[in-house]
Amino acid sequence: MKKCFLRASFLLAYLFIFISIGIARTLPESRPRSEINRWIDQHFAAGKIPPFSFVYGGESSNSFIRNWRFSSEKLPSTEQNAVEMLYTYSDSKSGLVVRCQLVAFADFPAVEWTLKFFNGSEKNSGVIEKAAAIDYSFESDKAGSFILHHAKGSSGERNDFQPYDDKLQVGKHVYMTPSAGRSSDNTALPFFNLEMPAKKGVMVAVGWTGKWYADIVQTNETNVSLKSGMERMQLSLLPGEEIRTPKICLLFWKGEDRMEGHNQFRRFILTHHSRKVNGHFAEYPLSGSFDYGDPAPCNEYECLTEEYAVALVKRYQQFNVLPELFWLDAGWYTGCNGLKQNGGWWQNAGNWSADKERFPKGLRPVADVVHQTGAKFMVWFEPERVHVGTQLANEHPEWLIKLPNNDEALLDLGNKEALAWITQHISNLLRQEGIDYYRQDFNFDPMPYWMAHDKPGRIGISEIRHIEGLYAYWDSLLKISPNLLIDNCSSGGRRIDLETTSRSAPLWRTDYQYGESNGYQCHTYGLNFYLPIHGTAIYRTDNYTFRSGLGGTAVTNWEITGRNSEPIPAIQKRLQDFKKLRPYFYGDYYPLTESLNYTQDNIWLAYQLNRPEHKDGIVLAFRRNEAANESIIVRLCGLDPVATYELYDEDRNINWQKTGRELMESIELSIPQKPSSLMIIYRKL
Repeated sequence: MKKCFLRASFLLAYLFIFISIGIARTLPESRPRSEINRWIDQHFAAGKIPPFSFVYGGESSNSFIRNWRFSSEKLPSTEQNAVEMLYTYSDSKSGLVVRCQLVAFADFPAVEWTLKFFNGSEKNSGVIEKAAAIDYSFESDKAGSFILHHAKGSSGERNDFQPYDDKLQVGKHVYMTPSAGRSSDNTALPFFNLEMPAKKGVMVAVGWTGKWYADIVQTNETNVSLKSGMERMQLSLLPGEEIRTPKICLLFWKGEDRMEGHNQFRRFILTHHSRKVNGHFAEYPLSGSFDYGDPAPCNEYECLTEEYAVALVKRYQQFNVLPELFWLDAGWYTGCNGLKQNGGWWQNAGNWSADKERFPKGLRPVADVVHQTGAKFMVWFEPERVHVGTQLANEHPEWLIKLPNNDEALLDLGNKEALAWITQHISNLLRQEGIDYYRQDFNFDPMPYWMAHDKPGRIGISEIRHIEGLYAYWDSLLKISPNLLIDNCSSGGRRIDLETTSRSAPLWRTDYQYGESNGYQCHTYGLNFYLPIHGTAIYRTDNYTFRSGLGGTAVTNWEITGRNSEPIPAIQKRLQDFKKLRPYFYGDYYPLTESLNYTQDNIWLAYQLNRPEHKDGIVLAFRRNEAANESIIVRLCGLDPVATYELYDEDRNINWQKTGRELMESIELSIPQKPSSLMIIYRKL
């Protein structure tokens, strides 16, 4: 990692309003908005080749789009500090229209757009293929190294969200795509940072909850080309038909270190792509479960009853260990009864009503007790996966996409009737059962279903319609329930992208081995480069485990009913500790140790969270069980070099003072025992 710092003049010069907590934050002015406007004017204008491309009727759009009729229109803005434009490219011969809806941001050096293809003729369009939502070459005014900083997706492993730093070579492509039909499945995360020479770069985000791709290649010493879009698309549009492409977001940055770009992007996500309630950033909660799931032969919550759930809530209240949210996961619905062996939570996806044997009055009595404590109530659903023999499968087989010899079907969200039904059914359940927050899971790969459902000459249409339907479904739920928060789960964090982040957050970011602390540290380390809000479980109250699970949100999996329960005073303390520390995770992020070999057990892992607007921050460090060294030297970042800082070591209960310059040159972190951790809280005097 390069040495990073933030100059005092930089801190004084830049400002933006941080919606999440209603306070001012310093913001890098790496590119004034006028530069963004000039960039837009240069590329979205009559006679210009726009920064996207497609092949139509066998010809590249670059060869003809300058001859198409061009128009621009300013749209009413749905975002604060943003201007929305509609650029239209029309072919008078074929009737094909390409609409580019663009948003330029005034408070960030960022621009984003989505393309839509519309057939305005009375006959089928020509074949549209190789649609690159962005096809653009980034040019540096100085020769040097181009480095692509990107990350792995989630596959339930210790190296989920692992950072990669690829030094580009002329002519050598770096191709990224998820391994299957979910946007952050295994092989790639749709966020990356292209670091260019002359201390600048661009953050790129792709908004597509299916199989996107990004193809990056350095073409010469000063130029890098990027193409990105939907990987599988080759189709003709029917008369009057319209489709959309993935959303593309660019955030340009300048600075001494590439973390300038990452931290601007984290702030940008909080401000413009995080859930708002009543116009304000919605803080995601500290969650608690209904006591750790059910014992064998039951699985998940297949044996939970109304009486036991109510008693558990009251027990949390009795011990004064109430979470902010009670989380009911899979197994609450009809057909799930682990004692009767008539199929568990997996086999009954499609029975979206409360099991009357265990919840004779539905979930409302549980919700009412939860609300009496002042907490919220969240319930698990998996509407897109439908198992054979369930109510939905039996009553509406025409809405399902099936594969031969497979008991799992895909609810076709591209089917308008299916979309309307699931929207109404789930929204009614949320209201009737008193459910505050909605958890959506998705535990299989949709790509084989989309491929099987496509007709000849319409490759990709099933994926497009399903993804459009997913966004419409979530948007409808959020509109119907204005205070709703959505937890985005997909076998862990396999559906994380710009579009899902705008509507939800991953409260359970990975299905990796439950409670394995070193892995949780790795996941936090990697995903923090791009997103400020994501969570995992905290299984115990000791310092090492607790700190390993910290984040912008978290799930407490502490038993409170048996002799193996965590001590109640320790739980009470950790609840308060989390609420105190959570705001730091909305701040600037700096990894203090290298990502090389960071998944191994013989290393230290450390990172810093800095809040310039509060003039404070924290340092978290972990000495793993096989790490030989008792101490390491790190350099803090983002501080005022001439200021004095007071530091507090929470574990040793000592205070000391250092200047910002001293801390950014070196600070020794020492942990005599292993495995163990430390936390330092600092503030500017």
